[in-house]
Amino acid sequence: MNIPKFKLPALVSRIGGRLPQWPHSVTLIAGLNAAVKMKLLPQDSLDLLEGRTFFVEVLDTGGKANFTYRNGLFRPLFTAPATPDLSFRANLSAFMQMIARQEDPDTLFFNRELSIEGDTELGLVVKNMLDAVEWPQMPKVPGLSH
Repeated sequence: MNIPKFKLPALVSRIGGRLPQWPHSVTLIAGLNAAVKMKLLPQDSLDLLEGRTFFVEVLDTGGKANFTYRNGLFRPLFTAPATPDLSFRANLSAFMQMIARQEDPDTLFFNRELSIEGDTELGLVVKNMLDAVEWPQMPKVPGLSH
């Protein structure tokens, strides 16, 4: 499946930015914790995340997620830290392309489609951890082309 580069209309971001943001954090950490439980994320890298705070913003949806990693689990932060240890900002299409491994974080960063701010060493740990993940293959659905 090829995910095209797109940007949602500004109205989506204006509305999304006014909605409660905690569901984004809860949903994101549920996915991250599933990856932890499935042992998709290397434990040595996870250990380096202990007590660190993260911020993810999907620019064209207005969605923001704040979370931390503590005692072996990702946990939502319902109050945004003044300065998170690591922040990621991009439009929805860039995050989707990265998750689908259609684009790597370096390419998105150098094309100014992904903003990464904060602790450089922590950013490299997260990038290398995500690059090392062997995502399970989804079964093909008959009648759908990929």
